[in-house]
Amino acid sequence: MEIKPIRTEADYQDALAAASAFFDQPPARGTPEGDRFEVLLTLLNAYESAHHAIEPPDPIEAIKFRMEQQGLTVQDLVPMIGATNRVYEVLNRTRPLTLSMMKRLRSDLQISGDVLLSQRVPAGGRGPSARRTPVSRRRAKAVPVPR
Repeated sequence: MEIKPIRTEADYQDALAAASAFFDQPPARGTPEGDRFEVLLTLLNAYESAHHAIEPPDPIEAIKFRMEQQGLTVQDLVPMIGATNRVYEVLNRTRPLTLSMMKRLRSDLQISGDVLLSQRVPAGGRGPSARRTPVSRRRAKAVPVPR
């Protein structure tokens, strides 16, 4: 197979088949086969990035997965997130993760910072991070309202 740009899914499948022959015994770098393999991998990577991109996991699902994986309870997250009720609010998506929570989760649970920073707004509405901070009634009365 000659090396050519990958424009269609059929081109992708052909390039994948050609590259798979090299996976069991990769050719030495600098050889004609090694160069061909490297170019095929570069083309495959570019096509996959554009057409088969994998989104990072949802941060809350990543936390729940790590909890399940390590046998952790809500109480185990208290040092990282705060009081028990705050942990439940985060896990139920009624409170967004703060930067300090993300730092502790990243360090203690070994969850990638990129994953924790990827909080998403749920479809059809504003997410918890888009909520306005409630203003106390006393403070609201002290602010003059323009007429």
